Amino acid sequence: MVKKAAGKKATGKKTSAKKAAAGSGKGDPTRRIIEAAFALAAERGWRDLSLAEIAEAAGLPLSTVYPVFSSKQAILNGFTRQVDAAMLAEGAEDMDLPARDRLFDMIMRRFDALQPYKEGLGAILQDQLRDPLATCCGLGRLGRSMAATLEAAGFSTTGCRGVLRIKGLSAIYLSAVRVWLRDDSEDMAKTMAQLDKQLCRIDSLIGRLKSYRPRGQHSGEAAA
Repeated sequence: MVKKAAGKKATGKKTSAKKAAAGSGKGDPTRRIIEAAFALAAERGWRDLSLAEIAEAAGLPLSTVYPVFSSKQAILNGFTRQVDAAMLAEGAEDMDLPARDRLFDMIMRRFDALQPYKEGLGAILQDQLRDPLATCCGLGRLGRSMAATLEAAGFSTTGCRGVLRIKGLSAIYLSAVRVWLRDDSEDMAKTMAQLDKQLCRIDSLIGRLKSYRPRGQHSGEAAA
C-alpha cells in the first residue's frame, strides 16, 4: 500500500512537470527542457535530478536533449542566457536618466523575467550552495550577467574599474535576490525597496570617493 501511494505521488509530480513543459515553448526544445528542469527542481530539488528525468518530463528523448544541453549546468547556462535576452529585449536604458535609475530598471527587468521560475530557482540555489563546484559555476554565470546589465545601463566593464563594477553590482543583486525569493507581493515591492536601498548606498559611496582628495594634493593634480 505504501509503495503504491509513493508511486502515485511520484507519477503525479512527473505529470505536473510535463504539463509545465508542454504549457510553453511547444515548438522550442530548448525552452521545453528549461521549463521541465525548473518544474522538477521545484518539486524534487535539483541535486539528485538526472538529465534523463528532465528529458522525460520535457516529453523528449534523451538523444534530443543531450546535443542541446549535455548537463544540468548547461541547462542553467541556457536559462541564464534566456533571462539575459529577456532583460535586454527592451533595449538599452535612456542615458539621460541618473545612473542609479538605469541600473534599477535593468535589474527589475531581470526579476520580471525570473518571476515565473521563482520556486524552481529557489530550490536550485539552495542545493547549489552545498556544492562548491556548482557555486563556482554559478558565480561565473552571475558575473557575465552583471556585465551585460552594466553595459546595457551604459557602464563599461573593461579594465580594473569594470571588474570592480561587476563585483559591486553582483553583491547588490544577490542581496536583492535573497529578498525576492521571500517576496510574496504582486508588484515585488519588497524587492524594489531592497534594491533601491542598496543602490542608494553605492551612489553615496561613489559621491564620497569623487569628493575625496588625498592630503596635500591640489585640484590640478586630482584632475590629472
